[in-house]
Amino acid sequence: MKHIFLAVTASLAVILLAGCSPDSKSGSANQGPQQPAATAVSVVTIERTTVPDILSLPGRITPFQQSQVRPQVAGVITDRLFEEGAVVEKGQQLYQIDDARYKAELASTKADLKSAQANLKTLKAKEKRYKDLLAKNSVSEQEYDDVAAQTDQAEAQIAVAQAAIELARVNVDYTKVYAPISGQISRSYVTEGTLVTANQAQELATITQLDPVFVDMQNSGKAIVELRRSMQNRDEMPVEIVLDEASNSRYERQGKLKFSEVTVDESTGSVTLRAVVPNPDSVLMPGLFVKTNIIKSQEQGLLVPQRATMRQPDGALTVYVVGSNNTVEARVLEVVRSYQSQYLVTSGVSEGDKVIIAGYQKVKPGAQVTPQPWQQDPKKR
Repeated sequence: MKHIFLAVTASLAVILLAGCSPDSKSGSANQGPQQPAATAVSVVTIERTTVPDILSLPGRITPFQQSQVRPQVAGVITDRLFEEGAVVEKGQQLYQIDDARYKAELASTKADLKSAQANLKTLKAKEKRYKDLLAKNSVSEQEYDDVAAQTDQAEAQIAVAQAAIELARVNVDYTKVYAPISGQISRSYVTEGTLVTANQAQELATITQLDPVFVDMQNSGKAIVELRRSMQNRDEMPVEIVLDEASNSRYERQGKLKFSEVTVDESTGSVTLRAVVPNPDSVLMPGLFVKTNIIKSQEQGLLVPQRATMRQPDGALTVYVVGSNNTVEARVLEVVRSYQSQYLVTSGVSEGDKVIIAGYQKVKPGAQVTPQPWQQDPKKR
């Protein structure tokens, strides 16, 4: 039994020595250390594009023209001749005021004129007769002068009567209330049967011209200096209207910056700017608050997404760029200004460079990466 055990032990030792042969060791040495896999990153390709220089200001829509319709004579409204909210034309009749009294006054002044004309005719005949008698020394010069004075007075009465007729005609015409401008009319603030007076405080209606409209903006006195210099170098500046800042909803038509006030408001330290915006569909209503983007200039430049940048301890702004052989390179940016969610840069990257925008936190300069085009989430646009 002892001899059998020793034989089995010797056989196992031979097998173990065979497994540790030099050929087995060299096979393990030939495998070597494994290389780390390349990291997948998302990149955007830098392109040269037109970058506007924008000044954003709050604004308020004001009407291009607005007229408050008021009566110019007293009387009772007998008829309203327009539909509330409709578009009216300049010279269109809007109201009719009772004109019976004014027509009677016109007839009375015409009668006064006829009476004055008849009186003048009589006095002229008398003056001629007295002139002949004066030549014969049948009347005194004083008597002739008295008749001549009466004739002059009658001529003055005729002039007064003619003026009274003209005034009466004007009053008759004023009983017809016309639209002073073209535009959209408001609701009527009076009804038929209302007694109105000349130049009363309460308007009858309001007419507003909505195409185009003004946009009034406020800018600080210091910032206006740069803007005025830009205005001197350009014939006009486009103005965009943002209706909703949350959704960045914009009005489809651009306006034009027309002028800025020449003085700074002492109480607020600001200057008023005014732009004119087309409004054919009456979308922009007076009193509406909007955000405006004044496009001061347009220039070609390179834009880098802000989310792709990293701020270093020394304040430098850097990005990772996928270089040759898909290795990561660090670049320091020279930033001019911001535009929307991007930086306008003058150095650090070139047109065609692939900047890592997602996944740069997992890599370092010199690392191997697998670049993939970045796909922005439509919900975050």
